[in-house]
Amino acid sequence: MTALPFPASLAGDLRRRGVKDVRDDETTRSAYSSDASLYRVRPAMVVFPRGAEDVLTTLEMCRERGMPVTSRGAGTSVAGNAVGSGVVLEFSRHMNNVLSLDPQTRTAVVQPGAVHAVLQRRALAEGLRFGPDPSTHSRCTIGGMIGNNACGSRTLAYGRTVDNVEHLDVVTGSGQRLLLGPDGTPAVPETEALRTLVQGGLGTIRTELGRFGRQVSGYALEHLLPERQFDLRRALVGSEGTLAVILEAGVRLVADPAYRTMVVLGFADIGSAGDAVMDVMPFRPTACEGLDSRIVDVVRAQKGPGAVPELPAGAAWLFVEVAGDDPVEVLDRAHRLCAASAVSARLVADPAEASALWKIREDGAGLAGRSPAGLPAHSGWEDSAVPPEKLGDYLRDFDNLLLEHRLVGFPYGHFGDGCVHVRLDVPFGRSDGTAVFRTFMTEAAELVARYGGSLSGEHGDGRARSELLPYMYSPSAIELFGKVKAILDPDGLLNPGIIVEPRPLDADVRVAQARPLRQGLGFGYLHDGGDFSEAVHRCTGVGKCRADNEDGKVMCPSFLATREEKDSTRGRARVLQEMINRGGQGWRSPEVHEALDLCLSCKGCASDCPTGVDMAAYKAETLHQSYRGRLRPASHYSLGWLPRWARLASRFPRLVNAATKLPGLGPLGLRLAGVDSRRSIPSFAVQTFHSWFDRRRTGLPGSGAAGRPPGTASQGPVLLWADSFTNYFTPEVGRSAVRVLESAGFDVQIPSAPLCCGLTWISTGQLDSARRILGNTVSELQKFAASGIPIVGLEPSCTGVLRSDAAELLGADVARPVAEATHTLAELLAKVPGWTPPSLAGKAVVAQPHCHHHAVMGWSPDAQLLEQAGADVQQLGGCCGLAGNFGVEQGHYEVSVAVAEQQLLPAVRSADPKTVILADGYSCRTQLSDLAERRGIHLAQLLDAAAQPTPSVETFEE
Repeated sequence: MTALPFPASLAGDLRRRGVKDVRDDETTRSAYSSDASLYRVRPAMVVFPRGAEDVLTTLEMCRERGMPVTSRGAGTSVAGNAVGSGVVLEFSRHMNNVLSLDPQTRTAVVQPGAVHAVLQRRALAEGLRFGPDPSTHSRCTIGGMIGNNACGSRTLAYGRTVDNVEHLDVVTGSGQRLLLGPDGTPAVPETEALRTLVQGGLGTIRTELGRFGRQVSGYALEHLLPERQFDLRRALVGSEGTLAVILEAGVRLVADPAYRTMVVLGFADIGSAGDAVMDVMPFRPTACEGLDSRIVDVVRAQKGPGAVPELPAGAAWLFVEVAGDDPVEVLDRAHRLCAASAVSARLVADPAEASALWKIREDGAGLAGRSPAGLPAHSGWEDSAVPPEKLGDYLRDFDNLLLEHRLVGFPYGHFGDGCVHVRLDVPFGRSDGTAVFRTFMTEAAELVARYGGSLSGEHGDGRARSELLPYMYSPSAIELFGKVKAILDPDGLLNPGIIVEPRPLDADVRVAQARPLRQGLGFGYLHDGGDFSEAVHRCTGVGKCRADNEDGKVMCPSFLATREEKDSTRGRARVLQEMINRGGQGWRSPEVHEALDLCLSCKGCASDCPTGVDMAAYKAETLHQSYRGRLRPASHYSLGWLPRWARLASRFPRLVNAATKLPGLGPLGLRLAGVDSRRSIPSFAVQTFHSWFDRRRTGLPGSGAAGRPPGTASQGPVLLWADSFTNYFTPEVGRSAVRVLESAGFDVQIPSAPLCCGLTWISTGQLDSARRILGNTVSELQKFAASGIPIVGLEPSCTGVLRSDAAELLGADVARPVAEATHTLAELLAKVPGWTPPSLAGKAVVAQPHCHHHAVMGWSPDAQLLEQAGADVQQLGGCCGLAGNFGVEQGHYEVSVAVAEQQLLPAVRSADPKTVILADGYSCRTQLSDLAERRGIHLAQLLDAAAQPTPSVETFEE
């Protein structure tokens, strides 16, 4: 189909017809230019329908104009199924409801944008579940799952999506609305034409389609056979939005087994793991997943050896789950599976260990975003499938094919179903990169066809594999696909270029269009070859940033507050990628700044995104490039230079504090500083930490006794680095830290003068100044590090600068000695032989880890210390919402509060008055002070107070 020119009036016409949420701005078009695939196609506009009428109106007007329409849920499509040049119908924003759930009939009715995890929570509350569980379950939509015929890890037990669809309410490309259920397909001209077509193609359909469970490629015409009651409902599942648009779906729910356990089987190589799959099947597994040491090594490198629980001997493994309602029978089956295996095996009884192992498999798509060689790895051939009995030989031949093409990746996947996932380091940066891609894809298609397999096992063909369908199907089958499309979508409006009349697989490849951007950058991008383009193209689009936070994760607080794609890590990455792909000089473009405006610079993505995107760094770089040599926003001078103003204010703190409280002066000052008037002005400390420490060291009255308590074994010297926030605003934190360190046996030292890490300059993109300030600090701290003296940081964000940002600003060799010597308080105390924390037995603690603490250092040492002390800890995830300068800047207040309402404020409001609110971050404590009636304290204060002879609630909060 050749589309007509897109009239500029369409958006206005849609709005006049009652479709309210229509967007054709540059930011939205850029954010929706890609999904989780290789491909980049800028839409003309994005429509966010609020109900079926919006969808029908949009389709009618697009038919009148010959405009393409692409349906989209969470945008997790890996094959390029959810991008298009015309109108993108985005269902996840408004049409995302679970309309009903009936425990008696075990069914639910959902809108197409309903998120799998939301449906699953509703179902689990009734002792049920929706069977298919793709790895993207935390954010993928049911409509998207129907479009691809998604499967997941537990297809062996619960079937594919097609096996769990009860009814579909759809509208075809021709405009025919159909309600399709188990009682048959209604007789309308389109369905009667389909019946006639099927009668003429029975031989082709019966011999080529539906041969094994994971044959997802092409159209599932086997469901239209007479012996299958001409079930158009099921035939539409997996058609990738090319035949009809879903308005509503009824799905089947199943009872979850009461007991489940995990068995891990070890093998010499991945081919041997594939050979063993058929030996596992007699034990009726609910899941049988395969992976090898290549992906396990990546997890260990990224998160440390402790991130991977003990695995049985071998270089490849099958993760097998057995489940049932009888615990004795389940355990017996697991033991028999271990005993029957001629290889090493381990029964994983600990649920936490099992969860950690399944998490490795679940994060595979993100972890595989970098190849074992450390190069960017791409989808395209990420979803092939063969009959399971042929899997071992296929894996060996596939590995040989990779060697022939000098490509590297690590296969993993649903081995029990014969489905293999992999991402490959195709050299798209080379001039012949797309040619390499085409040659490999063609030979891979030939290989899978020889094994009687499928180009896709659950992701669909999309733009990546539709061109290859003739390797898998006869000309007769390809002709049938085209005729089905012509009946249901005669004008070719729905997702053109997919399955029928496919786009070339090497057209519209996003990374192939990207230009390197290495000159004049503020950061080093050490893990991306010094290339900002490669850094932002780390984002593969898996969309984990769109998921609700769980297990203490942080990413992405702004998306959770607004539910806007542009406010997700992925959306921002896409806008930056568009800036680069369209020339790389658009640092000051409005869409770039709009997308980055609500980024809190929390760094949650740096640890929570499986591909290691660091949007805080990209935002700082963008601000650096945009304002270098130009007048900046007022907040960059007021908040960005805060340590400078604090140093000046420390000379007359009482006078400055009094002045900020004068009627009219405080609000005026906030407005001129670019700060929201609803924020308070923090008081400057009357005595800085450095002043107190100097008085204490010289024995002046009122500063307390200095030195280790008598009889305490010496642990040697330690340098306590009091950052600008501790020194000028909260010296009580530093004083507590001194006492805690001395009680642990350390001889506390401090730098001869206050040292700043430049954090506020970094977050406002003043990277040249930050480099100068940080360079001076690292130079001073290097003297201590070189002497083997450990350094303790108290403010998590500042400690994170020394551990992470310093290398990017100063170079790895310069920053490494200080980074390796720098500890959090909990990290250092954990290294003290024989040290035990003061008892916190019976003390309830609500802990808000600082985002940078979570992302850079990790909060595990703090959690372990509190557990050792006997505290009852509720660890929160998410961000506090203040995030340094973000939450106090004009225009950010509402989002800052909305972020705080995700976890922090509800937990504080529901906490008992005697509960301690633990918040090491100065910004976290400031947010609490502004928005709640409770105060937060630092870990140093908590330990210091607990060590007092009779600590009270007031002691903990003083």
